[in-house]
Amino acid sequence: MTIRRAANTDMDGINKLLLQVLMVHHNGRPDLFKPHAKKYTDEELTAIIADDHTPIFVAVDERDEVLGYAFCIFKQLPNDNILTDIKTLYVDDLCVDEDKRGMHIGKQLYDYVVEFARAEGCYNLTLNVWSCNPGAMKFYEKCGLVPQKVGMELIL
Repeated sequence: MTIRRAANTDMDGINKLLLQVLMVHHNGRPDLFKPHAKKYTDEELTAIIADDHTPIFVAVDERDEVLGYAFCIFKQLPNDNILTDIKTLYVDDLCVDEDKRGMHIGKQLYDYVVEFARAEGCYNLTLNVWSCNPGAMKFYEKCGLVPQKVGMELIL
């Protein structure tokens, strides 16, 4: 397995995994997530892949098939009134193909992203996880992440 920056040739594999993630969220919260929808158009995904501010990393096998991905976004709030000016790498989405889980691909992908964030001079790495996805919560806790803040809601 190799982990590298995503290329436009990876779009089909990325789109397949984006649908898997969407369905996990739709099954957990059908009131919020549409079924079988596409998070990004191909044009949007092309722009994200090309942007150094939003790197996507893919784990690929020897045939260059996408086994997993991590969508990342650099965040920084210079001159904020109350927050310090730290550089954060936000993991917007991390997914391993449901047929390839249990092979430690997610952990290797996560570790790669952590090392990338360190090399880029980031203070921290952050992400959000939906409470309807306990498997992801458990995975991130095993990776050493702890809650930074909690989003709450009241459905009216």
